[in-house]
Parts: sequence; C-alpha cells; structure tokens
Amino acid sequence: MKNYIVICLLLIFALPVFAQRALTLDECKQLALQNNAKVKNGALEIKASRQTRKAAVTKYFPSISASGAMFESQKNLMEISTNGGNLPVYDGKDLSSLLTTKLFAYMPASTMGLMKSGTFGMLTAVQPIFAGGRIWNGNRLALLGEDVSEQKNKLSQNEVILRTEEQYWQIVSLNEKFKTIQRYEEMLNSLSAQVEDAYKSGMVMKNDLLKVKVKRSEILLNKSKLENGKKLAAMAFCQYIGLPYDSTLILSDSLVIDGVPQSYFVDHTEALKNRSEYSLLQASVRAEELQSNMKLGEYLPQVAIGVSGLYMKLDESKDRTLGMVFGTVSIPISGWWEASHSLSERNVQEQIAKNNMKDNSELLLLQMQKAWQDFTDAYKQVLLSEEAKTQAEENLKVNQDSYNNGMSNLSDLLEAQALQQQMNNQLTDAKAGYRKNLVTYLQVTGR
Repeated sequence: MKNYIVICLLLIFALPVFAQRALTLDECKQLALQNNAKVKNGALEIKASRQTRKAAVTKYFPSISASGAMFESQKNLMEISTNGGNLPVYDGKDLSSLLTTKLFAYMPASTMGLMKSGTFGMLTAVQPIFAGGRIWNGNRLALLGEDVSEQKNKLSQNEVILRTEEQYWQIVSLNEKFKTIQRYEEMLNSLSAQVEDAYKSGMVMKNDLLKVKVKRSEILLNKSKLENGKKLAAMAFCQYIGLPYDSTLILSDSLVIDGVPQSYFVDHTEALKNRSEYSLLQASVRAEELQSNMKLGEYLPQVAIGVSGLYMKLDESKDRTLGMVFGTVSIPISGWWEASHSLSERNVQEQIAKNNMKDNSELLLLQMQKAWQDFTDAYKQVLLSEEAKTQAEENLKVNQDSYNNGMSNLSDLLEAQALQQQMNNQLTDAKAGYRKNLVTYLQVTGR
C-alpha cells in the first residue's frame, strides 16, 4: 500500500513535466509565419495580383457583346401621306400618250403608318489587331504586379522571422539570467547560514549578518522582477506566434556561438541582387517604363476587325437576319499635340524612378556594412564578456578562500559575488546580441 501511494505521488508531481511543451526556434518561426496577419494578407495580395494578370490575358481575345430591343409605340413612329387627285390612265400601248390623254382616274388622299412595333437583336465580336501595344504592355505590367506582391510578402516574412528571433532570444536570455540569480541566491543562503553561525559564536559582528540579509532581500526583489518580466515576455511571444499563453512553455534552443563572423561574410555588391528591396526598386523602374509605353499606345492608331449579326422584325413584316464583316481604324490626330507633353512627363517619371533606385541601392549597401560591423562588434563583446566572466569567477574563488581563512572581510566577498552575477548577465546579453545581429546580417544580405 505504501509503495502504491509513493507511485501515485510521483505521477502527480510528474504531470506538469509531461504537460510541458518544448518549441525550437524553427518551429516558432513556422508558427509565426502561419499565424501572422500581415503574412496572410500578403498571400491574399499575391492571389489578387494573379487574378489581375489572368484578367489582362483576356484582352488578347475577341470582345463579344450582345444587345436587343423591343418596342411598342402608342402611335406610328413614321407616317407617309399622299395627296388625292386625278391620275392619267395608261392605254397599255404608248407611254407618251400619258402626256396627252384626256382619261383620268381619281385617287383619294391616304396615310400609311410605319414602325408601331418592332424587335431588334444584335451580336457583335471585335478582335483587336493593333492597340498601340497597350494590350502587350498591360499584360507585362500585370505580371510585374504579381512579382511585386511576392516580393512584398517576402519582406513581411523576413520582418516576422526577425521579430520572432528577437523575442525568442529575449526569453532565452531571461531564463539564463534567472538561473544565474538562482545560483547567486544559493550562494547567499549558504553564506547567510555561515555568517549566522559565526555571529552566534561571537566571531563576527551583527553588522555582517545584516549586510548578508540586505543582499538577500535585494536578490529576492530582483528575482521577483525577473519572473514578472519572463511572464510578460512569454505572453507577448505566444501572442505573436499565434499560440495561447502557456506558463510551462520551454524554448529548446540555447545561446551558443556557432561560428566566427568571417564564416558568414559575403560580398555585399553581389548580395544586393538577392535583396527583395532591390527587386522592388528594379520593379518600380520597369513599371514606369511600361506606363510610358502604355501612354504612347494611346496616341497610336487602333486597328480591329469584327463580325456582327442582326435580327430585325418591324410591324407585321417578316423577320430578317443580316450578317456583316467590318474593320475599324482609329487615328487620334488631335491627340498628337498633347502626346508630346504627356510623353515628356513620363520620361521625367522614369528618370525619378532610376534616381531613387540608385540612391536606395547605396543605402542598402550602407545597411549591409553597418549590419556587418554590428555583428563583428557583437562577437567581440562575447569574447570580452567570456574573459570577464572567467576573471570574475577567479576573483570570487580568491575572495571566498580569503574570507574562509579570515584574511578578507565580508564586504569584499559580497562584492565579488555581485560582480560574478553581473559578468554572467553581461555574457548572456552579449550572446543574445550576437544571435540578433547574426540574423539581421543574414537578412540584409538576402539570406
């Protein structure tokens, strides 16, 4: 029975452990990309631009239209009236006799009505032959719009990934700091027990005991603040990646330095070609060129051919069906004067786009250079922090031995313990900075 109770207690205490969910950095990135509203909207914009491109393709095919009309008028729309009078009688032999005949027949006046009712129907198909290049350029502009949507969505994904990594490493660094403060607390607890025993034995003054208690109170306060910060960071992170808040969530990756900066370096001029921002700059120039071609097409002749079928029935007459083939040519003669100014304006817009591309490309190169410098500085900070941590640990060991041997006072030992905690936190911050600057450099170099 006793063994049964022990097993049950072990299972109860083990349940929270089994309920914990562990997530890697890559899993968090995937969740963020799946649940982020901006990325979702970007995917929808791609679908919309794809439909726009498909709609532009239909301009290559004939446009077909149908129309019909039916009317019933209160009165005849047309009337033909004839005056009455005597008409010469033809004898059936010589037409010239009509001029001299003395025989006449009386014709009374009359009125004939037309188009009191009717039905019309028309079906027309028009195939553009030449539209000034607007159909061709319109399709290329729609295809460019689809590519722009894809590049913008890629930028949104990069932004989400960067933000996810920043929050991920922030929580990991807070966890590391929490472990550090726990170790510091354990040292103070041990030191507190040692000083209290010494105080009871009359070996130290009460002032030393109070110093340790003050330090413990300070550590407890910092620990409480750190716990609150961890919780808030975890709540924000869960909301960002689209998960409900879970206090037992574990982040599996650790703050490790997996390579020197030189192993990640690439030629920035070549890397510029892989940037989505650079692709968008190129697209802006291309879009202005296509807009200029579209504007030019408005002032060129338009040629089309077509076929049409007509159904018609008026009044009581028999219905009729007619067919015809036609061609049209439209030349905007009066628009040529306007064209000289409109096309000059388009040339100016093209030059503006090219200037913007050149200027922003240089800014992208500067951004890559700055990211590289920040990355190398972060690596140097890690090396310096590791060295400082080693020195702080050695300093604590020396002070601990000196205090145990009665060669140094308590204040020196407390200061050495605080310095070690500070150096541990500094190293944690340096590693987190390294990871952040690494992903930033990878992104700004198109990776």
